[in-house]
Amino acid sequence: MKKAIILSAGQGSRLLPLTADQPKCLIDFSGKSLIAWQIEALVANGIERIAVVTGFRDAKLDAVLAAIPQQGFSIGSLFNPFYKVADNLGSCWIARDEMDEDFIILNGDTLVSPEIVARLIAGAHRPITVTIDVKPSYDLDDMKVQREGDRLLQIGKRLEPHETNAESIGMLAFSGEGPAIFRTQVEAMMRTPEGVLNWYLKAIHALAPSGVVGTVSIEGLPWAEVDFPEDLPIARALTEGWARGG
Repeated sequence: MKKAIILSAGQGSRLLPLTADQPKCLIDFSGKSLIAWQIEALVANGIERIAVVTGFRDAKLDAVLAAIPQQGFSIGSLFNPFYKVADNLGSCWIARDEMDEDFIILNGDTLVSPEIVARLIAGAHRPITVTIDVKPSYDLDDMKVQREGDRLLQIGKRLEPHETNAESIGMLAFSGEGPAIFRTQVEAMMRTPEGVLNWYLKAIHALAPSGVVGTVSIEGLPWAEVDFPEDLPIARALTEGWARGG
């Protein structure tokens, strides 16, 4: 697996005023931007080509990406012109031409370690693999998952408690026929009237009954989603540990 797509078009308005003039992927955590931590984890696992979907303050993000020393890997950006009105299915549609080989897709607000990326790659046995974690209970904002063994049955924020036994952390792998399956589903959903309003994981939910979607658990490995102000100290503590080599 040599390619990754990072979805970083949004502003992150729930983190205002911190994101008034920068996308949340540029928030500094322990001396590095969120996206720099992501790129480091991906490159440590052999990723050679990274496509970043930009939107809010795209020029600022492009400048940061251009300043990253690119030794042994390359970074390119794809501008999503309707990031203000579309959900992230639109960003996937913008990046559909990049879905021409095995790849990882990563939400722009998810902090992951190299170990987590390695576990996903090692466990990507189905065409589509969703990285999941497990905890005692799940709240309304969690991207909830129902699985049976390693097979994903359902994914979505509206799953009932009795249906939920994991959560998506916001990173997936597509291998073999997976890229073509996903790209076809994205294109079909974007041709519907409500297309731009959809999460891309709605496409994964739609594909689940066919049996092509699996899961890999990273239970026990720390990660963080940066979405609300209360997530910031958690993310800083996590990256401080990584910066110290922990």
